[in-house]
Amino acid sequence: MIADDDPDVTLILKDVFLYDDRFKVDSFNNPILALKNFQAGSYDLLIIDINMPQMSGFDLYEKIREIDNKVKIRFLATESEINFGDALPLPDVNCFIKKPIENEEMVIKQVTEVIGQTE
Repeated sequence: MIADDDPDVTLILKDVFLYDDRFKVDSFNNPILALKNFQAGSYDLLIIDINMPQMSGFDLYEKIREIDNKVKIRFLATESEINFGDALPLPDVNCFIKKPIENEEMVIKQVTEVIGQTE
């Protein structure tokens, strides 16, 4: 699942992942709608933008953790958001995907490595 308020970002990422037939992707530009559609066990990985209007990515993260505490999550973030995010107590989140996304191949590699990790 991809949740980012910027439709261009979700469109690009969805296209990148759908180009590789190993992935099925749902994308949302509204974090509340993403939360409403989220079901435990339905996703291997969530890619969530940190800065969204109706609900921050960190708030979405906390609400999703109440539903499914095992799903892997990565945050889309700018350099300054990454520096701030590293100080937050999020023990199960160890990766930020830096925006702007310059290398689509790197995103696929990161996601493949995350999905391949065992709990």
